[in-house]
Amino acid sequence: MSRFAKVGASTFFIVLFSLGGKLLGFIREVLIASKFGSGIETDAYFIALTATGIATMLLWTAINTTLVPIFSEVEHKEGEDKKIFHANNMINVILIISAIITLVGWIAAPLLVRLIAIGFEGQQFELAVAMTRIGFPKLLFTGAIGVLSAFLHSEGKFKSASSIYIFSSLVTITYLLFFSAKFGILGLMVASLFAVAVQLPVLLPEAIKSKYKYQFVLDIKDKYIHKLGYLVFPVLLGTAINEINIIVDRTIASSLVSGSISSLTYASKLNNLILGVFITAITTVIFPILSKESNTGNTDGLKRIMGYGINLILLISIPAAVGLILLAKPIVEIAFQRGQFDASATIMTSAALIFYSLGLVSMALRLLITRVYYSLQDTKTPTINSAIAVAFNIVLNLILVRFMAYAGLALATSIATTIATFLMFIGLRKKIGTLGLKSSVICGLKATFAAMIMGAFSYFSYYGLYNALGYGKVNSLISFAVAAGLGALLYGLLCYVFGTEEVKIVVDKALKKVYY
Repeated sequence: MSRFAKVGASTFFIVLFSLGGKLLGFIREVLIASKFGSGIETDAYFIALTATGIATMLLWTAINTTLVPIFSEVEHKEGEDKKIFHANNMINVILIISAIITLVGWIAAPLLVRLIAIGFEGQQFELAVAMTRIGFPKLLFTGAIGVLSAFLHSEGKFKSASSIYIFSSLVTITYLLFFSAKFGILGLMVASLFAVAVQLPVLLPEAIKSKYKYQFVLDIKDKYIHKLGYLVFPVLLGTAINEINIIVDRTIASSLVSGSISSLTYASKLNNLILGVFITAITTVIFPILSKESNTGNTDGLKRIMGYGINLILLISIPAAVGLILLAKPIVEIAFQRGQFDASATIMTSAALIFYSLGLVSMALRLLITRVYYSLQDTKTPTINSAIAVAFNIVLNLILVRFMAYAGLALATSIATTIATFLMFIGLRKKIGTLGLKSSVICGLKATFAAMIMGAFSYFSYYGLYNALGYGKVNSLISFAVAAGLGALLYGLLCYVFGTEEVKIVVDKALKKVYY
């Protein structure tokens, strides 16, 4: 199987597992709402998740984005055995660091809860502190899971690392169905701890097949530990800057009409669904390949893989953006309009979704280009770029919010991201020379033309079916499913007719299996 075919196959599995994880995650949230409702206990639970989630997210992000290129470097310079040796050393060093952070978090839990939930008092405050302390040991597992996932990615293995969220969701769902009545909300926090812990044994079989074997190694003077520390800090800083960006948007939105924050949040979730499932799958698979090309000094190979990734992202993000823009209202209606989420909330959220979607292609490309920089072991440039994006976003927020209210905040994010992505490409060209993106430009033009035809077809198909079937949520869902499904088929057919190489490879291979 060719390298590009392997990318396609691995991406398919990651998308499949991601969709499964998202579905189970939705079921989990529904069960939490059903079993515990919305009140003092659930507020305390979600605050505790936030307090522990920030620490685990930072640790996971830092490990996942820096270790893959480091492992590729070790394998290139010292061989597979040494890569396993350094993986064990990193697990042990990170475990010690995680234990220290866990201890500090356990002691500082009251302060953390006070900072995050300033209105909590009495029993609710004590409950949030208790659950925060229960949740902090997640860090002890997160470090090892992050190292093993990075090790497997560097080996070109993605299935188990992609499926871990399915298993973690199943743990929580099992608790909610069979044990929540007896052990209550505190038990739910314990279950969330087990949900993280179960990810480790899920990874081990595939790691063992890749010749991984645990042994106790502890060398804090290891040069790769020092390199990890050097590369991690900018990643953590960049993540913190992105969080500041979200806080700024919500702070400005809080001064606008009621519902502005919620509309931006719900619209962002829909926009991020495309990024989190499809685009993340592509970047996850391509990242280790980029790292290998970088560590062998094969700049031409790196550019070729990057170009292939850009083409895949354009083929997915362009039609997704067109669909989200043209069918924003029915998408929001189907996803959210029920209970207290009424028609006016749908209109507000649809407007925000349209303006977020204008930047979807840039957001997707930025994710890939950031991985290219990381594969070159450059974590500073993406961090500086994040700061530039936040600066542009704040300025644009202050300008556009005067004319477009909350929708201006969404548009500001799209414009700022587009500028930041353009600057990332310019910086990369200075770093590695001409990028050779002619094929990507052609691919993007073909995808845009096909997506416009698809969008018009899907738009008229949806409203034609909806008017024919009659009003109602079920009819809306049926109309959308048919319009979206037929639109996707039409888009694929048009890309094939236009001679889009990536689509032709997939279609020809499928036809070959059917007829031969």
